[in-house]
Amino acid sequence: MTGVHQPDWSADLQWRTSSFSSIGNCVEVASDSGSVLVRDSKDPAGPWIRYTEEEWDAFIRGAKNGEFDDFP
Repeated sequence: MTGVHQPDWSADLQWRTSSFSSIGNCVEVASDSGSVLVRDSKDPAGPWIRYTEEEWDAFIRGAKNGEFDDFP
């Protein structure tokens, strides 16, 4: 993870929210120059976190493998 950032140009990104989320209670993701950005959907003008493609891939593979199923 490369850190938390304050957005300055993030309005130009194509943010996506999971179809499984309830309205306003989810994270949003966007792709930017080989990175995946994550932000709180309730605060679209707030900070976001940048992950490398490798970090994001590891997280998605772990989620699909059930490694986070014990979280609330």
